[in-house]
Amino acid sequence: MTPARRPRLRLCYPGDHALAPSTDLATALGHIEAALPGDATVEAHRATMREFLAAHPDALDRTCEPGHLTGSAMVVDPATGRFLLMLHAKLGRWFQPGGHAEGNATLPGVAWREATEETGIVGLTLAVPAIDLDIHEVGPPHGPHLHLDVRYLAVAPSGAVPVRNHESLDLRWAAPDELADFGLDPGSHRLARAALAALDELRL
Repeated sequence: MTPARRPRLRLCYPGDHALAPSTDLATALGHIEAALPGDATVEAHRATMREFLAAHPDALDRTCEPGHLTGSAMVVDPATGRFLLMLHAKLGRWFQPGGHAEGNATLPGVAWREATEETGIVGLTLAVPAIDLDIHEVGPPHGPHLHLDVRYLAVAPSGAVPVRNHESLDLRWAAPDELADFGLDPGSHRLARAALAALDELRL
């Protein structure tokens, strides 16, 4: 059997059909299946997401109590290779921008929307397909429930200056060797590695 070819990354710009909203859960499943192949952890998350969507047709909505789909993006400055992290106002931890699908099955569109709103950067471009898959638990007082997060690379335009909104207490650019200072979980470190690899593949 011939191995499946690794999908090629491409950049989406505002107005791209790949970011157009959809309410079809099968569309969300398609984005999960299309995500770049990863390590054993990523592939286990893919399998779990597949099973979760089959069991929970309302997985696009945050009212799905066991868990729900989210989309996020690691924003990278291609000139410096730095990542933009946000100190989440409710959770008090550093993360990449992201948020709930809110009924939108077009997960690249969700990730682009959240990254744009939470960083204030105009002109972000998003690479598709997703570069990472992650499942993590949100604890009290906002949980417990699962976030099934489909993760992308977002590329910041030259000279981008972030402006935070109410979702965060701070926004900071971080070099790869500074990530340990932000207390990121292993999944976020994996995402950062995937983002740099994707950026290199795009040859920006």
